[in-house]
Amino acid sequence: MENTTYQFRKGEVLLVDKPLDWTSFDVVNKLRWKLSKKYGIKRFKVGHAGTLDPLASGLLIICTGKSTKISQDLTSEDKTYTGTFLLGKTTPSYDLEEEFDQEFPIDHITEEAIKETAVKFTGEQKQTPPIFSAKKVNGKRAYESARKGETVVLKENDILIHSFTITAIRFPEVDFEIKCSKGTYIRSIANDFGKALDSGATLIALRRTQSGDFLLENAKSVEEWAEIIEVSEMVDELN
Repeated sequence: MENTTYQFRKGEVLLVDKPLDWTSFDVVNKLRWKLSKKYGIKRFKVGHAGTLDPLASGLLIICTGKSTKISQDLTSEDKTYTGTFLLGKTTPSYDLEEEFDQEFPIDHITEEAIKETAVKFTGEQKQTPPIFSAKKVNGKRAYESARKGETVVLKENDILIHSFTITAIRFPEVDFEIKCSKGTYIRSIANDFGKALDSGATLIALRRTQSGDFLLENAKSVEEWAEIIEVSEMVDELN
């Protein structure tokens, strides 16, 4: 490996390509376990800067040691995502976490309408998070209440969509790239996008490609980082 000296205790920012079906905390726990074992520290400081849903892959920023203090600053950066909407069907979670529950006609939807609708979604706006999200309502995660069939009412967030580009159309699937502010739920965009087309839509694929100045192309897999931790040289990091 090109660099085997890392100051994990003093603080590092690790770019991880999170795999599908892993939670962000799965990644944190995996790397924390490796670091704790390496340094003989029971609770090594590790955190992430911006959660990715289990059904999303891509750039996850992991902070170690003293760098965990800047994780909130990194979380506030703009994000870029690529992904796919499925037109004509919806789920309660707005993605594939839940089963399809409704179908809508799509015969009236044209490629021109799809592209024009994407343009209308750019700019400052209000967005309601999905009820199947980690937002807290009365001290409980929204998804916990939603899974019990309880009524969940979430407040709107102020968000900014810098750009919304349709990259491919393969009816009923639509590929996109979105650059947006923190706190934006792409699942909610999928749901709102379907409604704007007088139909429905579900997010069926999502990948984060950028966060602030950090790029996915510079990220390593969880396994690669685990190996780097194992073989890295231990240096005096307390100075």
